[in-house]
Amino acid sequence: MNSLRRGFANLQTLMDSRASRSEQNNNLETPAADRGAPTGPNSSQQLLHVECQVAVAVTTKVKIHVSTVDPYDVRKLCSTQIVKRSEDGEFRASVCCSIDSKLQRHSRMEVRLYREDDLRSHSSRSCLGFTSFSIRDLLRSKEPRCSLKLRTMDGVNEVGDVTVSRLQLEEETEDKRPENKSAVLCDALHGSVQDKENSPMMRAALCSQVCKLYRFQTEDHRWLLVREQMSETPLSFSLPKQLLSALIREHTDRVAEVKALGDLSPHWDGLRHDAVTHSLQLIGCYQQTQAELHCLSTASCFKASSSKSDRHLQFIPTNLHSQRMEVTGPGSSGVWYEVITFGAPADHHQAFKHGGLKRLLIKHTDHTHSSAPFSRDESCRAKRLLAAAAQLQPLVFGLAEQLLSVSMEVDPNRLQDVLDDLREQTSLFIQALNDDLVKVALQDMNSRAGSGSSHLHGNGLLCEVSPGDQEGAPQDDTQNREEEWDRTWVNVGKSLDCITAMVERLQERQRHLQEQPSPEQQESTKETKSQHTASPSSFSSSSSSSWQEQLLPLVVTLRDCVREAVTTARAAMTFVVLQGAVAATVARGPTQIVQRRHAVFSQGLSAIVCGFMLKLFGGLEDPEFLQQLLSVGILAQFEGLLSTYGEELGMLEDMEVGVADLSSLAFAITEAQSERPDDLQPTLTGAWGDFVVEVPLPSESFRSLPEELKAGRLIRVEPVLFNIGINQHQSLAERFGDSSLQERVNQQSCERLRAYCNKLREKLPNMAGIQSLLDLLSSLDRSIEAKKRKNVEVLWLAASVCRKVNGVRLTSCKSAKDRTAMSVTLEQCMILREQHTLSQQQFSSALDNMRRSRLSGGQMLGCYAHSGFSVSGFDPAECPSGLQSPWIQMCFHSRRHFYPVAFLLVTSHLLVLWLIFSLVILLAKYQ
Repeated sequence: MNSLRRGFANLQTLMDSRASRSEQNNNLETPAADRGAPTGPNSSQQLLHVECQVAVAVTTKVKIHVSTVDPYDVRKLCSTQIVKRSEDGEFRASVCCSIDSKLQRHSRMEVRLYREDDLRSHSSRSCLGFTSFSIRDLLRSKEPRCSLKLRTMDGVNEVGDVTVSRLQLEEETEDKRPENKSAVLCDALHGSVQDKENSPMMRAALCSQVCKLYRFQTEDHRWLLVREQMSETPLSFSLPKQLLSALIREHTDRVAEVKALGDLSPHWDGLRHDAVTHSLQLIGCYQQTQAELHCLSTASCFKASSSKSDRHLQFIPTNLHSQRMEVTGPGSSGVWYEVITFGAPADHHQAFKHGGLKRLLIKHTDHTHSSAPFSRDESCRAKRLLAAAAQLQPLVFGLAEQLLSVSMEVDPNRLQDVLDDLREQTSLFIQALNDDLVKVALQDMNSRAGSGSSHLHGNGLLCEVSPGDQEGAPQDDTQNREEEWDRTWVNVGKSLDCITAMVERLQERQRHLQEQPSPEQQESTKETKSQHTASPSSFSSSSSSSWQEQLLPLVVTLRDCVREAVTTARAAMTFVVLQGAVAATVARGPTQIVQRRHAVFSQGLSAIVCGFMLKLFGGLEDPEFLQQLLSVGILAQFEGLLSTYGEELGMLEDMEVGVADLSSLAFAITEAQSERPDDLQPTLTGAWGDFVVEVPLPSESFRSLPEELKAGRLIRVEPVLFNIGINQHQSLAERFGDSSLQERVNQQSCERLRAYCNKLREKLPNMAGIQSLLDLLSSLDRSIEAKKRKNVEVLWLAASVCRKVNGVRLTSCKSAKDRTAMSVTLEQCMILREQHTLSQQQFSSALDNMRRSRLSGGQMLGCYAHSGFSVSGFDPAECPSGLQSPWIQMCFHSRRHFYPVAFLLVTSHLLVLWLIFSLVILLAKYQ
């Protein structure tokens, strides 16, 4: 506890000191020598180059760890390399770090040497040597380099030499180039808060960043500074939690809707019971998963591959990372290239014994209910019609009763007011319920009744009808039902017209009676007046009763017509709502399949949202990119490295359905309330099949957007999936199995990609690089049609098209470690070679350095447990057909990337050979 308190105290002191230093730097001028960096607008960036030469006789491998420590013991930069003994018995390694705002002028650099066989316990016992120096002293020195002694922890024995030198990154001539031309590497664990890449927007999408710096030589003997940044993302957990809440809310509303339908026939009530039971099972399961996720630490933002089968992490993507590469060349600013890597979206918890989603959906989906022609919008219209009927029918009935009551008063003016209200409410009633959806629903109900499913009973209930009861029914029953529906509204209108005409006649009669009589009539009136003196109200009573008697049958007819219309409309709309509920629950298969589909969608959702946010943040100042989002949406290219053999075939089936479901996703850009991380987090709204992800932007960035985006215009997603199996299991599938799923997925994705590009060329014909898409798409078509084994050229061409159209790149294998790392590093080096003129001699060195950092202990150092050897998903016995160039083939023939021999001995190839030889030996023995 004391150490923890001291740590918090040091952290608070560090925060206070940084705040005070930032204020001082704004008001005081610091000498350039003290700052340790050149000044002026044209100043070149400098590098610290640390070269270690160690002689230790107690081990064959050592681990050299270089780091910088500021005055508060916070490590800013670090690099770790495992070095083997050279032929002369010494260990040599070189490390480079950039001199920028991340290095404080009072920082010190440490170099430590550890035993390679004791990597996890960096204690004084495993430390073989140690030295440190001040960065300020090195920068003040007139000499460009200095030599230090690497001593044991007690300071007695010398175990090696450390040479530190300053290197110039820019403006190097051929006569003044650094002597050491090897690629150098440095890890940056923290960045400056003022850095653009660490803005509030980026911190909302990325976290736990690890950076590596490389220096490579171009063909014109100049230098490239390559910054490779790998980050986790808080979206790994935040979006699945929101998805679970949305699904729980959706199924809860559906249960309430179908329960509110009232009395139904036994057949339809059984369907309602099935839909309710289906939804309640999903609600209970999702609530349990949500509770378990809430119990995890709030700082959780990563799911390791070892946890991919955990039930409570079923919705969380595996090993989701953002792989970003910034390339800074001579005379040019940094260019970013991004790839999202994550484990293939698949449900490892339910496993793949019975296949993946594609196979399960074909086998278990109830097509008898899923054939309902009603969309989500039609179901919503049906619910609105039911609500309107429930609201307007009592109003019409109440005004009809009030009309009869007012008729007893024999007051023409009051009677006219009530009649006007009745006419107005009846008109609203007709407008609300006289909908074509009712007619469509009646047609579908009659078609089902004709097949022995159901019919509309006179009391408004949906009742099942056996086929025997339908014998002799007229063939034009559907047409008769439509005519009855149209006749119902005609009757409502005519009933109201009859009431209006009757009221007008009564009012006219009353006016005639109230007119002044003639003189002859007055004398006769006086003679008879005495006869009626005993009963003065007899005339009024007879008149009022006459009015009510004449209006009563007309009002009853109007009520009957309205009741008939409401009954028919309510039954039809109940049918629509119930069919929608059945199609959204029971028709989608058992709850295990629905849950599997939701989990796969959730994993892909987090990855694609992370990629879209990075694309959006990087393109806020690009009007052409923003116009592209408005015109055709965003392309998301999923790159799969799964084989079509064994359980990975089920993963590919899961991934195919999950990627297809993402086509219903849309993005909307909103204005954030503040720049706090919580206010910049994306939010998920909508329901299944119609989800919208709202991405908030700070006010300054939001105001620069086009008006359509600021108004909430949706940005659609066009997902495509290209898969090429590249491991030894794919060799088995191609020779003895079936790879038709891969061929079909690639062909369909190629067609969708071509449609997207054609639409883009139509909407934005002047977009940069749009004309070269035709050649790339033609090459992609030919490559897919060739059907070569392990044709990774398909992946490279699809990725090239995706980068041309500013799409989101996503790469997956089983766990997003070995094969994914090999693919990403190869892609990065090919980008450096094609886009930034990386020299041919430096290509293999660049690939080797990038892969060493990723594969020494998983995909990236510090993210996975050390495995003891580097592995690769590529089959060392067969080079993919798309990699025939010598400079690419060397990537697959490096010895440290092979599978262990023990692993190869259990493969199916050798097992088959063993069985054949055993059979031959047995036959020879018994002949």
